[in-house]
Order: sequence, then C-alpha cells, then structure tokens
Amino acid sequence: MPTAYVLLNSDLGSDSSIIDEIKQILQDEDVKFEVQGVYGVYDIVLKLSSDNAENLRAIITNKIRKIGKVQSTLTMMVIEEQENL
Repeated sequence: MPTAYVLLNSDLGSDSSIIDEIKQILQDEDVKFEVQGVYGVYDIVLKLSSDNAENLRAIITNKIRKIGKVQSTLTMMVIEEQENL
C-alpha cells in the first residue's frame, strides 16, 4: 500500500490548529492517516496511506502544503518493494 511520511514546519504556536485542519481535510479522503505534533526540527509528523499513490501526491500537493501557517514540508514516500523484507 503506498505510504508517505510528511514532516511539517509551522508558524510558532500554530501546530494544534494545523493538526485539526489536517484531520478535517483528511476525514473526507480515501486515506488512512496518523498525525502528531513532535519536538525537534519539525513540528508535525503526518503518515498517509492509500491504495493509490497518485491520490497521495495530490492530497499532499493540493491540500496539505496549502494549509495556512505551514512554512515548509518534507515528504518521504515509502519504497513499497522493501516493505515486506
């Protein structure tokens, strides 16, 4: 199953509102997701899984990256061939 990890940097103090917005956006999408605030270089970690890799790319590009107060993102797609090794 295509999976992506998205690391997000946010404006100071806006991580809770961004997490709420991510949950609202993704509840209507055909994806499985986990989203959590974290300490460190990034503020939020989002894990997305879908049956369709193109769907994941579209959600990340057209919805997640356009959320207000998101300063930057780093997206890592899982290498599917190595998932079951």
